[in-house]
This record gives sequence, C-alpha cells and structure tokens, in this order.
Amino acid sequence: MADRDRDPDRNQPQEIRLLHPSPHYRQTGPSTTQIVAVLTLLPVGGSLLALAALTLTGTLIGLSIAIPLFIIFSPVIVPATIAISMAVAGFLSSGAFGLTGLSSLNYGLKRMIRANAGAGIGKGQAKRGMWDMVGYVGQKTKDVGQNMENKAHEGGGAVRT
Repeated sequence: MADRDRDPDRNQPQEIRLLHPSPHYRQTGPSTTQIVAVLTLLPVGGSLLALAALTLTGTLIGLSIAIPLFIIFSPVIVPATIAISMAVAGFLSSGAFGLTGLSSLNYGLKRMIRANAGAGIGKGQAKRGMWDMVGYVGQKTKDVGQNMENKAHEGGGAVRT
C-alpha cells in the first residue's frame, strides 16, 4: 500500500489507444453499400413474405375444398396413396442402394490402388482388376438367382392337394 501512495504517475491521465488504423478515425453510420443493400433487400423480402402468405391462404382454401372430396373418394384414394408411396419408397431405396454400391466400389478401387502403389501396379491395372472383380460378383449373383429360381420351380411342382 505504501508503494501505491509513492507512485507519482498514479493520478496522471492514462493514454488510451484505439485499435483503429488511423489516428483521425471517427465513428460514422452505416456505409453506402450497407444502405443500398438494405433498401434493395427490404422490398424483395417483403414481396417474398407476401407470396408466402398468398400461398398459405391458397393452400388452406384448397384443403377446405378437397377434404370433403377425399372423404367421399377415400376407398379409391387410400389404396392409390399406399401404392404410390410404396413405389416412391422403392425408387428412393433403389437409388440409395445404387449410390451405396458405387461408393463402395469407389472405396475398394482407391484402397486397391493405395495398397498396390508400393508393389508397382499402375492405376490402369488396378481398375482392370476392380472391373474383373465386379464382373465376377455380377456373374456369381446371376448364378445364385438362377439357382433360387430353379429351386422355386422344383418346389412349386412338388405341392400336391
């Protein structure tokens, strides 16, 4: 405490440094670019909000008209909806399985290229090896499918009443 009382600079005003590049910096309002951006985006945002409100209103009116029709025709619409939903699910799952298959083939090719990089096998030879493997797997799949079909035909003839 005695040191603080003896410090002659304690009561002197401290210099305040601003973190601005210019010593003559003064704070101003928004820049012209910001003002133009706001003036441009306000009408665009407002018109999009109005379109959203119109779309919601149209949807509600359409639903109020369509719901009685759905109730009247539900014996036809429900099975059709189920069939369409199953078809869409089939297409989506087919696409997902296809993408998964392509991704796994790509992964296998890259892994084969990396594993054989030290052995002197080139990229072209690795691709040929991968295509040979794909052909082998495809043929094996066809063979298994043919065997299952043959067993199904054999089992179908054995059923007696």
